Amino acid sequence: MEIRRDGSWHYLGTPIRRNRLVRLFSTVLRRENDDYYLVTPVEQCRIRVEDVPFQAVLLKSKGGTDQKQWVFTTNVADEVPLDADHPLRLDISEEGEPSPYVMVRDGLEAKLNRNVWYQLVDILEARLHNSEETLGVVSDGQFVPLCPASALDDATPTG
Repeated sequence: MEIRRDGSWHYLGTPIRRNRLVRLFSTVLRRENDDYYLVTPVEQCRIRVEDVPFQAVLLKSKGGTDQKQWVFTTNVADEVPLDADHPLRLDISEEGEPSPYVMVRDGLEAKLNRNVWYQLVDILEARLHNSEETLGVVSDGQFVPLCPASALDDATPTG
């Protein structure tokens, strides 16, 4: 079994098309070090994950302007609030292409798809964080850092 870079789940090379089955598998997915497993009370099955197991496919805000909370929705219908427990991470390739991620749970991340990445870029703001100018997002009254402000100078958004 494998989860491909685009977030699709496959069994013996064949895509799993039943969303409810993928959702069920996602609830028993665990990560130990760099390995991923489907864990049930009866067995543990190792699976291959090309990048990360989930895709963030939607970003929406909840609440008023003074206490706006940003929430990601994944391709398996998990809702993830942007906060200290669900931080952002940005990898930039040698070619300068950014790959943004958000923590979903227990070491399992979602990669932001292109439209969600562009939405996030629109709401980024620069603040002094740990004595360095940092880009991040204010969600539920807290600043959630993404990267140093200089990190995106030469980066090209990808999805």
